[in-house]
Amino acid sequence: MASGILMNIQEEVTCPICLELLTEPLSLDCGHTFCQACITANNKESIIGQEGKRSCPVCRVSFEPGNLRPNRHVANIVQRLREVKVSPEVEQERNLCAHHGEKLQIFCEQDGKVICWLCERSQEHRGHNTFLMEDIAPEYQKKLQSCLQRLKGKKQEAEELEIKVREEMSTWKIQIENEIQNVQGKFTQLRQFLDSEEMKELRKLKDELGVILKELAESENDLVQEKLLVSNLISDVERHLQGSTMELLQDVNVIIKRSETLALKKPKSFPKEQRRVFRAPDLKGILRVINELTDVQRYW
Repeated sequence: MASGILMNIQEEVTCPICLELLTEPLSLDCGHTFCQACITANNKESIIGQEGKRSCPVCRVSFEPGNLRPNRHVANIVQRLREVKVSPEVEQERNLCAHHGEKLQIFCEQDGKVICWLCERSQEHRGHNTFLMEDIAPEYQKKLQSCLQRLKGKKQEAEELEIKVREEMSTWKIQIENEIQNVQGKFTQLRQFLDSEEMKELRKLKDELGVILKELAESENDLVQEKLLVSNLISDVERHLQGSTMELLQDVNVIIKRSETLALKKPKSFPKEQRRVFRAPDLKGILRVINELTDVQRYW
């Protein structure tokens, strides 16, 4: 029981990189702890992106090197664990078979387990390929070294791919932001152009209105004068009609001639169908053509 507890504690304070008890332990933001020398050496090989961030060797969560903090609690546990002397009985118990109490010295290739000589002869392992531990250990040590090298290569490949993805993200971000600024600039110019054209057209209409109103006002004044002249002539005719016979005939020819020769001055007309009328362009159609041209330019 005591040996099991010690083994569990030892696993908790073992560095995931060197697989030894932690030395000068440093903790990351993700909660994992490493030897100071191990995580420092690992940082030099695991830079992610141009920002200089690193990733945790266990969970791959990125962290800032400046956020590494000493873990004194774990350091104290390691120190006390080193001071514990494992008794020979406990050491021997670790090397004995839990089922038969015999020494563990045989390796079963099919099950990948270390067994005792009684286990080898049991029904469970009958017909399996078995070897003495010291004979088979070099072979599996080579296999594990090969696995380790392959995994390190995969790790490096993953880190390089991660760097490429981050670089591609940065490139796309810059490109799209430039295109956003370009679109905003073009539409700002378009709005300024449309505002300018609108002011021109409004100014032309106001000028035209001023000319027309001035001409019509002059025609109105003329008509007022002519109306007054006609009113005076009507008064003269009525006075002749209402007077005596002598008054009726006195200068009658002058009155008749004036009435017959009176001609009203017609006001100046402004035919609406001959005016220049502003026709707003089909802006939606123009933008549709521009968008089609923009799509074509992507393939140039």
